[in-house]
Amino acid sequence: MRKGIRILIGAGCTVLLLITWLITINVQTPAQRQLALIAQAAELMDIGVYIRAVPLLEEASGINTAHTLMAETKLKEAYLALMNTRGFARRYTSLLERQMSRRDADSSIFAEAAHHHLEHSRITEALSILRSGIERTKCTVLAALYESNRYAFETNRTSFEYVSEISGGTVRVQRDGMWGIAGADGTVLIPWIYEKISTFSVDRAVVRKDGEIFAIDRNNNRIALLRDDAQDFGNLSENRISILIDGSWRRSTGDFVIGHVAFDEILTYSGGYAAASMGGRWGVIGLETDWIVLPEFDGIITDELGRAFGQGAVFARMGDRIYLIANGRIADEPFEDAWPFTHEGYAAVKRNGKWGFIDTDGTLKIDFVFDDARSFGQHLAAVEIDGWWGYISRYGQVVIPAEYLMARTFSNGRAPVRTERGWQIITLLEFR
Repeated sequence: MRKGIRILIGAGCTVLLLITWLITINVQTPAQRQLALIAQAAELMDIGVYIRAVPLLEEASGINTAHTLMAETKLKEAYLALMNTRGFARRYTSLLERQMSRRDADSSIFAEAAHHHLEHSRITEALSILRSGIERTKCTVLAALYESNRYAFETNRTSFEYVSEISGGTVRVQRDGMWGIAGADGTVLIPWIYEKISTFSVDRAVVRKDGEIFAIDRNNNRIALLRDDAQDFGNLSENRISILIDGSWRRSTGDFVIGHVAFDEILTYSGGYAAASMGGRWGVIGLETDWIVLPEFDGIITDELGRAFGQGAVFARMGDRIYLIANGRIADEPFEDAWPFTHEGYAAVKRNGKWGFIDTDGTLKIDFVFDDARSFGQHLAAVEIDGWWGYISRYGQVVIPAEYLMARTFSNGRAPVRTERGWQIITLLEFR
């Protein structure tokens, strides 16, 4: 009898202790409960038992108190320790995304997320995160991290004997002495079966084959035939192309509607204007017959495709001096050489044997320190350093190493470079 009473008393005490524990738990504040969970998880993590710590920390992270960030920090530590276990990498990035989505997200969270993606070669994701972080926090550390990684690139494996500057998202390519057209990514669009080919513009290119000059579309179908007895042609741009007939150059549309005005020479249109020569003197004309720069010069500086005009400016040559003409004004200080402005960025100019960069006001933006250079395309410019070509940013920093035999201007995030294999295309993983 007494033994039974003792058992009942013992059971009653146990129940009482259990009730007391439950009451104690129930009267804990959320913050106390959160700290208790973090403490239990920390003990497990100290002995390497991360897998059991995770549910504790996930519960703690779901409690909204002043200690939530602490819980999330410990949880990310656990996730990282379990990164090679299926599903935990995604849990880690999901938590980062949740932290970055908060209105008061700290710049360090964006930096942590960006570094994680960079470590796993996810450049595009990292740059996107950095852009968002810079916009929201104005953090200069994030801006520096973005600038140091935004020029990551990959090289197309296809190689060619020759690749022109990029124009309209395509390039002229040469192989075995014949010409074709490739996309800016190096994908062949028009096979190299032509004796000569113009730049591709809008929906066509002009070609010469077996004595005929005709236009082709993107699918290599003949769409127009030049019936005049022409000896040569230039590059097609803005539905204008120059045609050589009876020793004089005339403007023509892509459908071979040929103008009557004869020039000594007329080059490629850009921004509605082209360099042209008449009576042995050079100037710049519009789409019709108006001269915006009178033919008073020994030459107009053009790029490889014959384009001269950009950002309202051209360079004209008088003797051995090159002058900037912008907004109808001729600059006072000449240069030894120059490359035309593109539609954005600085122009490359030469003085005292070295190349630097100016804006359309003629203000020096990057000093004369390079052996050779090309004007900026987007936010990069090709430069030669000790016989090798690479790219600088608009701040003058080398951001793509000088390791190429030659390099051309960027357009839409791509640029042709010459390697030991031949001409290839490099593509920025992000271009803005």
